[in-house]
Amino acid sequence: MAIDTQTTSTGPHTAAPGTDRLSGRARLVLFVLCAAQFMVALDFSVLNVALPVLGEDLGLSRSALQWAVTAFALPSGGFLLLFGRIADLFGRKKLFLTGLVVFGAASMLATLAWDPASFLTGRALQGLGAAVIVPTGMSLLTTTFPEGPLRDKALGISGTLLSLGFTIGMLLGGVMTDTLGWRSTMGLLAVAAAVVLLLAPGLLPESRTPERPRLDVPGAVTVTGGLLAVIYALSTAAERGFGGVDVWGTLVVGLALLAAFVVVESKSPAPLVSLPMLRRRTVAWGNVGGLVTFSMMSAVIFVLTLYLQETLGLSSFRTGLVFGVQGAASVVAGWYAPRVIGRFGARRTLVASLAGQGVLTAGLLGVGTQSGALLAAVAVSLASMCHLGAIISYGLVVTSGVPDGEQGLATGLVTTTQQVGLTVGIPLLGALATTQTALFDGVRTVLVIDAVIVLAAALLVAAGLGRGPRQAAKSA
Repeated sequence: MAIDTQTTSTGPHTAAPGTDRLSGRARLVLFVLCAAQFMVALDFSVLNVALPVLGEDLGLSRSALQWAVTAFALPSGGFLLLFGRIADLFGRKKLFLTGLVVFGAASMLATLAWDPASFLTGRALQGLGAAVIVPTGMSLLTTTFPEGPLRDKALGISGTLLSLGFTIGMLLGGVMTDTLGWRSTMGLLAVAAAVVLLLAPGLLPESRTPERPRLDVPGAVTVTGGLLAVIYALSTAAERGFGGVDVWGTLVVGLALLAAFVVVESKSPAPLVSLPMLRRRTVAWGNVGGLVTFSMMSAVIFVLTLYLQETLGLSSFRTGLVFGVQGAASVVAGWYAPRVIGRFGARRTLVASLAGQGVLTAGLLGVGTQSGALLAAVAVSLASMCHLGAIISYGLVVTSGVPDGEQGLATGLVTTTQQVGLTVGIPLLGALATTQTALFDGVRTVLVIDAVIVLAAALLVAAGLGRGPRQAAKSA
């Protein structure tokens, strides 16, 4: 998503006169935008704990359960860049409100689903609505709050709530599934969308780019088609294997479209993604770290949900409590992470956080078929603390040293990486657990691969970033 720094906006003043504190109206604007982002984050996780129950109710096999997640992830990741750019050109508020309508209606369809097809259709439309809400909401935030302390504060609150939404969703999902049934998790999202839609029109400012450049249609088509094809191919391969011609054909088409996207963007006068921006070391390697931490943690949470319920026999409520501990750990990490970054720097914190996430993911291999809930709760909570440290630090790494005029582009890449990471993790690894004869063996396989990828990423990011300004100054 390309976010332009020069925009037209009719919003209210964001600071109280003579201070850097948010005004009362600005707080309401921030609440609405954060509530929408939090709602989407909930959607990524609130259903996870309910998957076994949902599968029995609707007749979804264990191997098909991942499509309850992937059906949402495909459009939410595939259309993100396209809708972000459309919003920049034709009005962010209009598209944001449209996304809320689509998301709310889709949530109602998923709530009332009568068979797998109707449920997966609702999930796919939820993903489409999320693909509109996330980039437009972030654009409205960055254009409403000026660069400096106010925007830093707004982005910090938004990022923390987005991360907490994923973990809190696990706890809410467990409680609601046990007490009200799995359909209540989708109904909660419909209610949340209605509340935000009620408040947003009168509070949010309209904004768009003043120069109204042309939409990069070839770029939008190639990147959207490429992401959809690759994610679909990997999801299908994880379920049926790579033997099918359709799997290889779709994968080749997807990779070809993504390669074409790179060529198109190098020649476009108004690209969706700035390739010169990606050549910056901090931007490129910071986003690699962000992509890995999001994708690998989402896969861990998915397979642990199945392990706790199907292998250990925990109820949805008790499974939710395990992830509730994880959510509390994330709150602690969100409080201390900025202090750690202030002392050691964003680069060191990113590398150390990735390494910690990888080591603690490997520690989950100690779980067994008879016990392991306590180890899972402790290890995944500590891993999530490292995960949140990586989330906060990678955003700072990506935007550090970028000129003010290009900060919008850098912020857009951070958002895109975040959403694509959440999208690809479960299709890439989660289905490996559900397609094995013994679920426990599949869970262990996923944990090994996940830990290796995160630890390898820590080494690559450390080498790619090199020494930051602080380290270089110390060695001089």
